[in-house]
Amino acid sequence: MTSPNRNLNIEFTKLFINNEWSPSTDGKVFPTFNPANEEKICDVSEASQDDVDKAVKAADTAFKRNSPWRSMDASGRGKILGRVADIMEQQKGELASIETLNTGKPYLDAVQDVEFTIDVYRYHGCLADKLSGKTIQVDGPYFSYTRPEPVGVCALILPWNYPLSIFAWKVGPALACGNTVVVKPSELSPLTALCQAAAFAEAGLPAGVLNVVNGYGPTTGAALATHPLVRKVAFTGSTATGKKVMTMAAEGTLKKLTLELGGKSPLVVFPDANLESAAISCHNSIMINSGQNCCAGSRVFVHTDIYDEFVEKAVACAQNRVVGDPFDSLSANGSLISEMQMKKVLAYIEKGKAEGAKLKCGGERIGDKGFFVQPTVFSGVTDDMTIAKEEIFGPVQSILKFTDIEDVLDRCNNTDYGLAAGVFTSDVNNATYMAHNLKGGTTWVNCADIITHQTPFGGFKGSGFGKELGEDAMKEYCDMKTITIQVINKNS
Repeated sequence: MTSPNRNLNIEFTKLFINNEWSPSTDGKVFPTFNPANEEKICDVSEASQDDVDKAVKAADTAFKRNSPWRSMDASGRGKILGRVADIMEQQKGELASIETLNTGKPYLDAVQDVEFTIDVYRYHGCLADKLSGKTIQVDGPYFSYTRPEPVGVCALILPWNYPLSIFAWKVGPALACGNTVVVKPSELSPLTALCQAAAFAEAGLPAGVLNVVNGYGPTTGAALATHPLVRKVAFTGSTATGKKVMTMAAEGTLKKLTLELGGKSPLVVFPDANLESAAISCHNSIMINSGQNCCAGSRVFVHTDIYDEFVEKAVACAQNRVVGDPFDSLSANGSLISEMQMKKVLAYIEKGKAEGAKLKCGGERIGDKGFFVQPTVFSGVTDDMTIAKEEIFGPVQSILKFTDIEDVLDRCNNTDYGLAAGVFTSDVNNATYMAHNLKGGTTWVNCADIITHQTPFGGFKGSGFGKELGEDAMKEYCDMKTITIQVINKNS
């Protein structure tokens, strides 16, 4: 097991454009903080519109026909991703420490994020030379086949909750397919994105193929999403911001889009479920990463016959969850990402109490330094309450009651979101029926919040569209071309 290091010398704080580290053209910087103690870590260069233009043009040049990147064998692209994974393996402890420092998440969770990231790079590296089309039997004297081709310059806009791993979710398949990219990490957690850019440079990635521009959404992000040379935008974040990105991506040149947005994921617990296992899974699903998880099981529907017993177990789980210093191995929860996020979560808790939900435990800030919130459980929640309808993005579990399978299905699906869902039961018929009818892009049976690098992830409705991870992610970064050739019999 790697050891944490909270006393880090942060090396990479500038813009990474065309394989060079440089300050912004106007000299602007912005501070990035440690949310666990509210202390500034360092200043990071803030990209201007000119810097974004420079990065996109570098990526466009690197994508030109006969460039070193476009001329590289697909297996060569895969080898670079493999080398990045090897470099990150060697730097695991340092990367996890930086992620913990910048996000406030527990160090042990950050180590798992690094390991997941390494798996993503190796997986997509192995897929780089396995993209294929098909031959098609067509009418007439023609030979037709399809050919997947890279889209071009891709703008990849990252969230703050899993900055290290979601960088790989987007960059891995984009580069494996032969695209070039400009990445904008969140202004709240940019540091591990910059570290990964350094790993790619060390791995021998040609200049201009991967660029990283730090900055804010309304300025740097907007300049990137609207740039005429960008052919694809992949965004992870809130549904409200996703709608704005979608509009921007349609301005000027129409761009291919992948949107992974918010969620209000339901978990349904039937009376024949293993109650202990279900309670722990539901607890972990909403509390992991301090609830800052888009597919968190934030609505738990429990059958009336076992409701009270389930609530008791949920409260015990929450009360036993250790919240504290993210570098302490005993801490299961660290801090929230910012003061703004903490105040938002606490406001939702007050709203739940005001609307009649029963606060069973938690509900308060912990301490006066750092943005820590107690694991919180509400019972007596009804569908019309704000905490049952809106994404809280914090450690707040809402437990609702149900009696009928058809009724609970309708209630689960009665939301603008559709990212994930889950069911706990020992009845295979109920499990299958629920799994087939719950409107979630990922649906779990007798487990929750299980995401692997081999399986596609992405939502329906207000949770966005397109897939990340798995083979399906590769399709999001390709255009499928049909080629038809006339076959002439010269002897006829």
